[in-house]
Amino acid sequence: MQRLFDLRYVIGVLLGIYGIVLVVRGALDGPQQLAQAAGTAINLWTGIGLLVVAVVFLAWARLRPLGIDTTEEE
Repeated sequence: MQRLFDLRYVIGVLLGIYGIVLVVRGALDGPQQLAQAAGTAINLWTGIGLLVVAVVFLAWARLRPLGIDTTEEE
């Protein structure tokens, strides 16, 4: 249960959702949107970047879990 509330998971999932939305949006951009962005598929590239960062956060949380403090306070 503690792993569920790890901030790295929350950040990774949110960035992943935003990344997926931007990749889909970037793949569906028409010529007008590309012209506004100086010919660069900015939504697509930003979405890919967000997905990469999301994978890094999720891998970090998976590979280096939080330690459980077992000391008792007096």
